[in-house]
Amino acid sequence: MATIRKLRGRWQAQVRRRGMKPRCKSFDSKQEAEKWARDLEAQVDRFGAAPDTKILESTTLGQLLERYQREISPTKRGSVQEIQRIDVLKRHDIAYRTLVGLSPQDITSFRDERLRTVAPSTTVRELAILSHVIEVAIRDWGLPLAKNVVKLVRRPVIHNERSRRLTGDEEQRLLDGCDGGKIFYLRTLLILAIETGMRRGEILGFKWSDISHNRRVITLTITKNGSGREVPLSQRAFDALTEWKQRADVDQSNVFPMKPGALEQAWRRLLVRSNVKALRFHDLRHEGVSRLFERGLNMIEVSSISGHKELRMLKRYTHLSADDLVARLG
Repeated sequence: MATIRKLRGRWQAQVRRRGMKPRCKSFDSKQEAEKWARDLEAQVDRFGAAPDTKILESTTLGQLLERYQREISPTKRGSVQEIQRIDVLKRHDIAYRTLVGLSPQDITSFRDERLRTVAPSTTVRELAILSHVIEVAIRDWGLPLAKNVVKLVRRPVIHNERSRRLTGDEEQRLLDGCDGGKIFYLRTLLILAIETGMRRGEILGFKWSDISHNRRVITLTITKNGSGREVPLSQRAFDALTEWKQRADVDQSNVFPMKPGALEQAWRRLLVRSNVKALRFHDLRHEGVSRLFERGLNMIEVSSISGHKELRMLKRYTHLSADDLVARLG
C-alpha cells in the first residue's frame, strides 16, 4: 500500500514494493498524490517493476499531439481534416497537461467545454483522436502510461439522423437550376447522386477509367470504409455520364473536376436558384438509397451498392415513401 502524508504544506506519496527501490513524489493536493500512487502501483502490477515516469512528468499532451500529427496523420486518407482538428486540440488548455497528471476528470472537463461550442459529432471525433494518440504512445512509442484515460470517459450521444427526402417537383427544380448555372456537369453529378446513393467523396473521386461501359458499372477503389466496391448504373445515370463525356475535357482524369469545398458553394447557390429549402447534398444519398429499396431491392443488395458494412446503419437511410409502399401492398 502507498503511504500518503502531508509534509511541509504539500502531500507526499510513497510507494514501497519488495524488489524495487522506494518511489516518492510530492503534490499540491492529496487527490493528485493518491492518483500518482495508484497509477504507479498499477504499473508495477502490470509490468512487474516500476517504470521510469520521468518522461511522463516532462511530456505534455500537446507534444504527443505534435508528434502524432507529424508521424501518423499524414499516413491516413483523411489526413487534411485530422491535421486541422489536431491544430484545434493543441490550442486547448488540455494540451498543456503533463501525461503524469492527465486524468479522466481532465478529459471530462474538455468534453463538456467543447459541447458548449461545437456539435456532439465534432466532440466525438476530437475524443477519438485523443484516444488514438494515447494508444499509439503506449503501444508504439513505449510511454509507460498505465491506461488510456480517454477510454474511461463517456462519449456524447450523436443525434444526427435525417429523414429529408425530395418532395413534389423539387428534383426537377434542382435539375432546371443546374441548367442555369456555370458548372456544366452539375446536372450529371446530381443525377448520379440520386440514382446511385454514392457519397460526395466517392462521386468527386472516381475517374473515367473506373467506368466499365460494357458492364455499366463504376469501380470504386477507395471508399469511406476503406474497402472498394462496384456500383451498378441505372440507364438514366449511364446516359447522363455518356452525355457529359462527350463534352468533357479529354485530358482530365476525374469525371467531375471539383473539390468538396467548391461543390458545397455550388450546392448553396443551386438551392437559392431552385428555391429549395433545408436540403443538404448528403440528403441525396438518403434519397438514392431509399429509392433502391422502393424498387424492390433487399437489404443485402442495397448494402452492396451503397457500401454500408453494418446493416443497422443502413436502416437510417431507408425513409421509404408511404405512397409507394401502399401501391406495392395492393
